[in-house]
Amino acid sequence: MEKATFAGGCFWCMVTPFEEQPGIEGIVSGYTGGHVDNPTYKDVKTGTSGHYEVVEITFDPSQFSYERLLELYWIQTDPTDDGGQFQDRGQQYAPAIFYHTEEQRVAAEQSRDELAASGKFKQPIVTKILPADVFYPAEDYHQDYHKKNPAHYKADRKQSGRDEFIDQTWTS
Repeated sequence: MEKATFAGGCFWCMVTPFEEQPGIEGIVSGYTGGHVDNPTYKDVKTGTSGHYEVVEITFDPSQFSYERLLELYWIQTDPTDDGGQFQDRGQQYAPAIFYHTEEQRVAAEQSRDELAASGKFKQPIVTKILPADVFYPAEDYHQDYHKKNPAHYKADRKQSGRDEFIDQTWTS
């Protein structure tokens, strides 16, 4: 098993695209990249801890490669917006890929460079590629939020504009 860690705005919306894929053994919402030990949601949400909201994915690369995870990741984000994602604003919601190995770093950079060269976006790709740092799982109520609070999750996701962006950018 390997780990992949992605920041793409609100971590609630970053779970569902990955959870049903073959070889995905687990997804944990959490925080990484900051300067506060054991941050709380409140610490991260205020933007004072330096952490990103992320999902940490445990996967079997023989069933679902890291490169396929990257392809799926890009489709969930606006890689040209480093001020946050959709309705969630601030560094804590900015897009970032946290690599766990040198191979992941190389794959992430290649994937980013291919996306930039594709002409899909007129603005530069600003998604950061950073070394994985200490990962702190988010509070229990954030884990599987879409299953525990489906009505609120669906309303929040719809209001965010994420799905509209995905439809306009990736399916048209």
